[in-house]
Amino acid sequence: MTTVEAQYQAEIKQAELDHHTPTAGAMAGHIVANLHVFDVKLHQAKWFLKGPQSIALRPLYEQLIEQDRHDYDVLAESLLDENELPPSTTAEYGEYAMLEEDGRTKYKPADDIVNETIHDLNTQNLFITRAIKLANNEDRPAMAALLTTLLSHNNHSIRQLQAVLGHNAWDGLVEEDDD
Repeated sequence: MTTVEAQYQAEIKQAELDHHTPTAGAMAGHIVANLHVFDVKLHQAKWFLKGPQSIALRPLYEQLIEQDRHDYDVLAESLLDENELPPSTTAEYGEYAMLEEDGRTKYKPADDIVNETIHDLNTQNLFITRAIKLANNEDRPAMAALLTTLLSHNNHSIRQLQAVLGHNAWDGLVEEDDD
């Protein structure tokens, strides 16, 4: 095998191991993939929002795109700093992302698109909080700190988008205790 092929095969083997026994790096790889897909979904929303809200929402979606792209680059760089390999191909993004695209979304009302964006951020938070726990358990404070910042960005975006719909930050996203 060539050196390039040997390195790539070793990467594939390590990725398989990491995804069967989750590590902070593997979980962060899922987050990178989600951020990539989220960028596509945010553009779809920005391009196809209709109705009176669309003009007001466009700048918010532009901010979300800017934040997403920043987070994507910073997290990928952090993974490299931690001697991890972020996903870097469309095939890997498809395999590791948990967000789903749908061409039908462009025909939905603005409120439905905003609601989908909120739920995508909430889905990302599930991976981020899991990665934070793993990073802390693996004594990776820099990774945990960065992931905590990403969580904060998502929480702020969720609150902004929920306000557009007339909701409080976590309405419909977390189950409340009966106590």
